[in-house]
Amino acid sequence: MDLNFTLNSGTMMPKLGLGLYKAVSEGEVVQAIKDASTLGYRLFDTASAYKNEEEVGLGLKACGIPRSELFITTKIWNTAQRIGNVEGAFERSLERLGLDYVDLYLIHWPVPGCYLDTWHALEKIYKSGRARAIGVSNFNEIQIQDIIDHSETVPAVNQIEYHPLFNQDSIRTYCQNLGIAVQAYAPLARGAYLDKDVLKKIAQKYNRSTAQIGLRWILQKGIGVIPKSVHLDRILQNSQIFDFELDDLEMATIDSLNEGYRSASIPEDMQI
Repeated sequence: MDLNFTLNSGTMMPKLGLGLYKAVSEGEVVQAIKDASTLGYRLFDTASAYKNEEEVGLGLKACGIPRSELFITTKIWNTAQRIGNVEGAFERSLERLGLDYVDLYLIHWPVPGCYLDTWHALEKIYKSGRARAIGVSNFNEIQIQDIIDHSETVPAVNQIEYHPLFNQDSIRTYCQNLGIAVQAYAPLARGAYLDKDVLKKIAQKYNRSTAQIGLRWILQKGIGVIPKSVHLDRILQNSQIFDFELDDLEMATIDSLNEGYRSASIPEDMQI
């Protein structure tokens, strides 16, 4: 299996990355990035809303990996969209990260009445070279089509919650048919499916953990994964998913676990 996606921008994006949601203390973030980079991780995913971009920037400097080999993602938060301060929010993210550019800049949530204007601002950032690719997160088919119909640039990525308990195959198929890469956040569902008997049985066959089985299932759907961890053993375990393959029956069995369970919370300002 190829370890990278080629995005519609021409940028190469690793299929595996380290999610940094809720990793906030400086030492914790820096150590996690150093550990992950030593194990071969090159994609690191943060966001303005995570309040850790400065710590991520310190970790990127400390890891010793050349900038050209890293893939850094961050995201614009809803407040900046609502006040129309996209450029300012982006520049502040760059400053906190200590970078001249990011590899991927995402609209974190599709704020009604705002996301089209936000996208047009992202297009300007993309054209300036300060973001090597731009995309969206938590968007559905209608919202993505709205962007495509009213702009010049097709999103490179749609980052969504996706795991065995929340199998969003409709939006996955829609995006993949348009050449939009899909990336799964919360791919371990905060641990919600790790004790499932069917996964334990499959894991035993391959001498793997249920987490590795879940991540492998996502990969075989053609989706990237960014599991979050700050623990060296789990960061290592989450990376050991490229050297085995689930068969069609096992894939279908895991498909059957879908129950529409969302492990990540929807922001209060998006629930109005």
